Amino acid sequence: MPLHSPRSLTVQWGSDSVLVSNIEPTLPGSPGERDIAKVVEAGNANPATPLPDAAWQAVARSTTGPDGLAVQLRSTEEEPNGLLMVENVEGATLRSVVTRVRLNEMLPGIQPRTGMEVMEIADPQVQGITSEGRPCAVIGYRYKDLQHLRDHMWQTIHGTLSLNSYAVSILARGVTRNVITHPVEITFEDGTDPLYSLVVRDGITRMASSWAVLAGPGAEPAEAATLAVDSLLGKPGAAPTTGSSPLGERLAASRERWRQGLREEFAQEMAAPEPGVRAAQIAQTFVLPAQIAVGAEGHPDHLLASEDIFDDAIRSVLASVHVEFKQWDTAAQNVEVATRALKRVIQLGDAQVRKSDLQVVYGLAVGRITVEELPQVFAGDPPGTALWRGVYLVHALSRPELLERLKDQAKAIKGGRRMGLKGFAELLGPLIDLPWRSRKKLVTAQARNAWNNGGVLTADVVGEWEPHPTDDFTSLVAPALAGDIDARCTLAVAGGMALIADKLLTRNVGSALSAPREKGGVPFRADVSLVIEGLSEEGNELGLWTLALAANRFRSDDLPENAVTMRQLTRKEKSQDGTDTPYVHFKVDLEAEDKIARDADGVPVTLHQWDVVWASDPARALKAHPPRTVVVPQQYVPVPPEPGATGTSTGLGAGVAATEGTGTEQTGAADHGSDTNQADSTRSPWGAVPPPLLSRPASQRAADHRHMLRQSVTAARDALDHLHALEPEVGGHTPIVPLSVLDELHELLIGLQTDVENLRRRTVRGGEPSAEGEETDEESQEAAGV
Repeated sequence: MPLHSPRSLTVQWGSDSVLVSNIEPTLPGSPGERDIAKVVEAGNANPATPLPDAAWQAVARSTTGPDGLAVQLRSTEEEPNGLLMVENVEGATLRSVVTRVRLNEMLPGIQPRTGMEVMEIADPQVQGITSEGRPCAVIGYRYKDLQHLRDHMWQTIHGTLSLNSYAVSILARGVTRNVITHPVEITFEDGTDPLYSLVVRDGITRMASSWAVLAGPGAEPAEAATLAVDSLLGKPGAAPTTGSSPLGERLAASRERWRQGLREEFAQEMAAPEPGVRAAQIAQTFVLPAQIAVGAEGHPDHLLASEDIFDDAIRSVLASVHVEFKQWDTAAQNVEVATRALKRVIQLGDAQVRKSDLQVVYGLAVGRITVEELPQVFAGDPPGTALWRGVYLVHALSRPELLERLKDQAKAIKGGRRMGLKGFAELLGPLIDLPWRSRKKLVTAQARNAWNNGGVLTADVVGEWEPHPTDDFTSLVAPALAGDIDARCTLAVAGGMALIADKLLTRNVGSALSAPREKGGVPFRADVSLVIEGLSEEGNELGLWTLALAANRFRSDDLPENAVTMRQLTRKEKSQDGTDTPYVHFKVDLEAEDKIARDADGVPVTLHQWDVVWASDPARALKAHPPRTVVVPQQYVPVPPEPGATGTSTGLGAGVAATEGTGTEQTGAADHGSDTNQADSTRSPWGAVPPPLLSRPASQRAADHRHMLRQSVTAARDALDHLHALEPEVGGHTPIVPLSVLDELHELLIGLQTDVENLRRRTVRGGEPSAEGEETDEESQEAAGV
């Protein structure tokens, strides 16, 4: 029995009262050098756990129970592999220890669900590690420099907390389920000392939520992420980046000093008659239960190389959790299946494709090879654009000698029996849209539905062909019409991807047949892949020009104006000076010199999905929608209003007069407001406004506060505009503003709007009491939307 029973207390967390249980009176200390040596010795003696000494030292430093860890590792005659937890996954056996680990000794690992998101900070390069040809339970992360590591950690924790948080639950009960971790070797391209640490692979939300608890009830995700990074790697200005000892030892000493400060703070809190919320924050987050993978063994018939066995086994464990129980979304699952299937095909080596070429394709698929590097890694000097990346990726993954093997491995990973071209195209969707998914996220769902419906995988595309690099896709139309399979397939893939990404070709559903042309309607139903196949047929000049012009005009950094029904959905205002080049896809006219259709006024006609589907099979479209005889109606002559009609007449003249009268009044009000703005624009900025001294007259102080109110509202408007501009760059991994912050801002703004409306009403009435009296506040709240 413990000498002191755990305490329970009720604390205030924001606006909630939380009952906190199981608070131990003391925090665990840190292991000494002898304890660390004991764990290293036991680990090296166990034949199933071939880890480097530095990895064992990182494990020992992290745990609160080194003696218990050594007992689990110790080999006996009855248990030669010790008392390790054993998990058999596909192709490998994992061995783990179960213990408790200090929060600030664990780094967040790479999350599989982020494989379908565009991140601001790129993931590190990942490489498996072996020992004498055997797989080690260690993975190598290679960062550019220490700042890259800091930024990547901050991004992961901030993005995780922006999506979900268990802070209140962890404050009440602590983390109750093991996080899955393993050692990681961190190296740097700039020559910074390597270091070893533990990395969390499953349970990142629990770990990030613990940092949110430690940061406090009012802390935003950014504050919690900064606290985590500073406690793990030291503050930027005081990070121990230089010294006689290795970087790993200096960082370990820095983390221990941080923990010692928490112990002292906790002791002071617990010594008080009534411990406060800070004691609960520290006690519930200081350590987390963990399952640490320390050994991996490949099965005799495994397919992967030794350096890939452990990482694939860990990913298999995570997939079993997040596919069967806590599912990733479909796109994240597709990225996981596609990349693992490609990795297995590379290790099998029977795809009649050189492994070096497949490694390039893998790097391109997961984003390790950038778009700009495309001309260096593929023959023919292709342009370094996002669209050409997609062309080469589709060509490589759908070639006949690779397609069936990829489908077989994907079926094995997913546990299915069949996979057609539509199922395979579904896997490709979130790989292809990697460079533009954040900029076109308003239509990402429709684009991925189009990939689920076959995408660009036509009968010719999955056959024998080679990409035809060019800077002008229209130059491929002539050879395509002459029967050049390379030109036709290049146009099919490039133009098809452009149309899908810009929502000009979507999965046809029944309602699209009855929708008008401008609302995404189609003349007939057909799978996406069949539409692209029709567009790229050898004799379809209209279809080939449609593909070529779409590919030429495609931009990876924006949506075209005809991609969505309402322009307002893109949240982008046209520039006042007209310098912005409009991004629009135009309908094709084969009779025009530039092949762009124009109306009677000479204005180019925008392209719609109706036109794309029509161009894929004009004969079928004409059969479904034969031309109709145009009936010209008689000219309508309005009846003049009766003499002496009042302003309430429904006649045209009266309506115009009423409108003009209203407009005149509004113009006068607007002019008055603009004069006020011009006068206020000459005032000094915030810092120059004198403080509201009590000795000054109230009217002068009121003028200062009016100025501050105007400047504050203007600054808020500017901040919101900046947030809208940054939203595409942030991507989909985290909202630009968390929902909790938006709710709080919304409440504040509603209150501000109500107060402003009350002042406005009193000013309009000249300070006179309202005729309705007590109903004024209710009316103003109704006007504000409360």
